[in-house]
Formats: sequence, C-alpha cells, structure tokens
Amino acid sequence: MEATRRSFNRDFLLALAADFKKHGAAAIEKVRKQQPAAYMKICALLVPREMKLEHSGGVKAMTDEQLERSLELIEEMIAKRDAAANAKVVEGMAEPAAPPAPRKPRRKTRKSDTRTARPRRAEEDVVS
Repeated sequence: MEATRRSFNRDFLLALAADFKKHGAAAIEKVRKQQPAAYMKICALLVPREMKLEHSGGVKAMTDEQLERSLELIEEMIAKRDAAANAKVVEGMAEPAAPPAPRKPRRKTRKSDTRTARPRRAEEDVVS
C-alpha cells in the first residue's frame, strides 16, 4: 500500500511539474487577474508558518555607534507614535450619494408637434 502511494505521489508530482512548465505562468497570471483573493491565499500558504530566529549576541555584541543609532531610531518611533496620538481626529460617517432621479420616458413625436402654425389670411388682418 505504501509503495502504491509513493508511486502515485511521484507520478502526480511529475505530471504537475510538466503541466506547470507548460501552462504555469499563464495560469498564475489568470488567477491573479480574475481571482485576486485566491491568488493572495496561495501566496500566504507558501510562506512558512514559523520562522526560526537566532539571537546572535544582542545588545552586548553591538558597537557604541550601533547602540547610539538604535536609540535614535527608537526615539524617532516614540515621537511619531506620540504625534499620532495627539493628532486631531475627525469623526464622521460617509453617506452614500443619492442615485439620479429616474427620467421620464420620452413620448413619440407626433405630427401635431412638428406642424407650423397655419398661415394667416389677408382678411384676418383687417380689423373689423
């Protein structure tokens, strides 16, 4: 049973590698454009869950210049944090814009709409 599983896994991975070599870049581009959430999920799954950090001496191994620069950076970060905490905050809620009013459908043009006034007769000009 174990040998069958290993053989299947090997065959599957070989077929997947061949398919990826042929269509991989185009498939990735298509997913990125059409399904960005799925694309980002795949990217996140490829990042290792745990990273090993090793301490290498820490503060004791730092030179005086490195310590001074580190303190300057920390002081800058604290100043930025304090400035952000004291910043004015404007609270409010965005209101959705009202959709345009629906238009009345146009009625068909009738002959009476395009007719000109009837010509006057000379008799009508004479005042009685």
